[in-house]
Parts: sequence; structure tokens; C-alpha cells
Amino acid sequence: MLILPIFIPIIAGILLPILKPERKTRRWYVTAVTAVTAVIAVAAAAASDGAVTLFRITEELTISFAADKISLFFAAVICVTWLITAVYSYEYMEHEGAEDRFYGFYLATLGVLIGLSFASNLVTLYLFFECVTFAAVPLVLHSLKKEAVSAALKYLFYSVFGALLALFGVFFIWHFSAGHDFILGGVIDPQAIAGHEKVFHAAVFLMIVGFGTKAGMYPMHGWLPTAHPVAPAPASALLSGIIAKAGIIAVVRVVYYTVGAEYIAGTWVQTVWMILALVTVFMGSIMAYKEDLLKKRLAYSTVSNISYIMLGLACLTPAGLVGALTHVAAHAAAKVTLFCAAGSIILREGKTHVSELEGIGKRMPLTMWAFTLASLSLIGIPPFAGFVSKWFIAVAAVSGDYGAFSVLIPAVLLVSALLTAGYLLPPVINGFFPKKGYDYSQPKTEAPPVMTAPMLLLSIIGLLLGVFGQALFNWLSLII
Repeated sequence: MLILPIFIPIIAGILLPILKPERKTRRWYVTAVTAVTAVIAVAAAAASDGAVTLFRITEELTISFAADKISLFFAAVICVTWLITAVYSYEYMEHEGAEDRFYGFYLATLGVLIGLSFASNLVTLYLFFECVTFAAVPLVLHSLKKEAVSAALKYLFYSVFGALLALFGVFFIWHFSAGHDFILGGVIDPQAIAGHEKVFHAAVFLMIVGFGTKAGMYPMHGWLPTAHPVAPAPASALLSGIIAKAGIIAVVRVVYYTVGAEYIAGTWVQTVWMILALVTVFMGSIMAYKEDLLKKRLAYSTVSNISYIMLGLACLTPAGLVGALTHVAAHAAAKVTLFCAAGSIILREGKTHVSELEGIGKRMPLTMWAFTLASLSLIGIPPFAGFVSKWFIAVAAVSGDYGAFSVLIPAVLLVSALLTAGYLLPPVINGFFPKKGYDYSQPKTEAPPVMTAPMLLLSIIGLLLGVFGQALFNWLSLII
């Protein structure tokens, strides 16, 4: 059961360009594979009671999989957004072309992400982390235009360099470990690190920065605002909402399930990690506020928002971890909606800049309502999920003994929320309330239902995650 949701979509993705089904058949094929993968992945994660070894490299080095509640959480977030985005993408990709190639890698990337979520040790985690990069590159360069190829190469170089940094850490952490399978609380041997604390902390830091590259954490964030604007909207949505969180999955497994939070709490590693996360939150918000290109504005927003998750993780407490995981779900729902809305606007009206969106809410009301709801969540307006997750992270910071950071983190979150309102609300206000002289006789250009329904569904999910935020918090608290 643990193997099936990994290899079903990978094999299906490989077969798709070979089979070359007709358009209608391809849509059913992708939908069926994604839905079956989702059901099996969630069922396998819920019912799993042990690790499954795929093969052994050596006696100690194994490629093996296991599922716990963290796996179940990430698998559920990945599969739900993947399936909904697939439905949205059918109409959009019809205009992009090369659909067999796109959906082949679309399915393969899903399988690799499930493999990353189910990895039971550092070696397996690292293998699938690298595979996520190579599976997602074709989604970025899909158009094969010069700027797309350039952006894909930048994404590739950043990701590979970050993975190499993490690999140095993997070598050292493996040496210091008493066991190799992930266990909440860590598997570090205290006697092994005695006298080697400096090397140990340096190795952990390299892993956080290396894996954090995929999450767009400063100073390794440069690929994200370059790759998103050139990729097709469904690919941008998943790059931002899900694929960038491959770095979050890896950091969670390293810090909480391999190293153990207690071994880096209060050290320079935690301090520098918090500083980098705070810088990323503030810098991403400022850059998004200044950017007029819509998809690039949303990309900088992702840089900022994923570092909210990093801030929660850097608290190194159960409350911080729960807050971070809550924002994983909140951000996925909101950001996939926003990128899909941007894609619909580009497809139907050919407008790519925020300054061009005057009256867009009159011509595409459903699309802009989805955009509005998702924006309110990212800003952190109650009762949306974005408010709940930011609240949990702020409470975790205030409740901990972090010195100036206990005040600085909530302050930066508040300033970032104001900046988020500053760059997400103008398209909404100008879209629904155009200036005097706007021509109200312009025809409706609303996207078809197969595109608007997924966006509205995800925006409503973001609202429900907030309304039932306490239930989500309680469930996530059971993980730890």
C-alpha cells in the first residue's frame, strides 16, 4: 500500500506520452490516476504500521518508506490540491499545447512528492527531494521559450546547489545518529556529538539552508520569482502551493525527526535560522508590494509566506510546529487559488500586470471572488485559515523564551500582513470598483465553470480550515 501511491502516478506519467490518448480520454486518465493515488495514499498513511524497504544499497543504507501522521497530513494536502488543480488545468492547458508532456510530468511529480512524504530515513528523503527537482523542471520550461528555459535552469541550479549543501549535512548527521529511521524527538546519539558540537551544529545549519532553498528562504530564494511567471498557471500554482513545500517536509524531518529540537534550541543555529526567516518574510512582502507583474507579485508573496512556516518551525516547540503545519494547509489553498485566478485572467483577457486590472471584477466576477477570498486568507483576516495559522505561530513565539524574537516575530508578522493587504487588495478594489469613466458595457469574459469551480472550491476550503481551525489544531497536536 505504501509503494502503490508512489509508483502508480510515476508509471502513469511515463506511459501518458507513449499512449497519446485523445483529449477527453486524457482528462479522464489524469483525473482517475490522481484520484486513485489520493485514496490509496491517505488510506496507506492512515493504516500503516511499519516500514517497507524497497531495496538495500548496503546493510545500513536502505530506500524505505513508512507513514505516520505527518505523512498523512502532507499526503492529504498534496493530493487534494493536485486533484483540484488538475480539473482547473484541462481547459487552460488546451491553449498551452504539448498536453501529453505536461501531464506526464504532472503525474510523475505527484508520485515523487508522495515518496518524499513517505520517506522513512534521510537517504530516502534526500533521493526523493532531488527527484522532485528533476520532475518539476519540465513544468517550468513547458513553453520552451527562451525565458522559460532560462528560468528552469535557474530553478535547477539553485535546487541542486541547495541539495548539495544538505548532502554535506546528511553525511555528518548520519555519523552522529544512533538509528536511521525517523523518530519524533530525533535519533542523535548524545555520546557521538560530545566534543563535536561545532561540526554538528554546522551540519544541521547546512541542511536547513540547503533544504530551505526549495522553500525559497533567503538567501536562496532567487529561483522562485523567476520560475513562477514563465510557467503555465497550473504549474505555477503547484510550484508555489505544494512543490516549494518539499523543502518544508525535509526540514521537519531533519529538525524534529532526526536531529531533535532540543539539540539546537538556544544555539546559534536557531538564532540565525530565525533571522533568515524574518528577513525572508519582510523582504518577500516588500518585493511583492513593489511588483506590478501579477504572477511575479504572487511569487514574491510565496517567498514571504513560506518563511512564516519556517518561523514556526524555528520556534522548536510543539506549538510552533503545529502553527507551521497549519500554515502549510492555509497557504496551499490560498496560493493555488491566486495563481489559478491569475491564469484565468491571462487566458481570457491577456492581462499580466496589476495596473491593467481595472474593472476585472465586473468582467470576471467569479474569478475575482475566488481571488478575494484567497487574498483575505493570506492577509490573515478572521475567520480564514491564514489568520488561524499566523495566530498560532505568533502565540508560539510569544510563549517561548526567545528574547527579542518573542516580540520581533509577532511584529514582523503584523507588518507583513499590512504589506500583504497592500499588494493583494488593490486588484480586488480596482477590479470591483473601477474609477469614474469605466465602460460598463464591456462584455463578460468569465472563465468556464471547469476553471472557476476549482478556484471557488479551494477558496472555500481555506475558509473552512479557518472556521474549524481549533479542530485542525487539535488533530495536528496529536502528531506531537
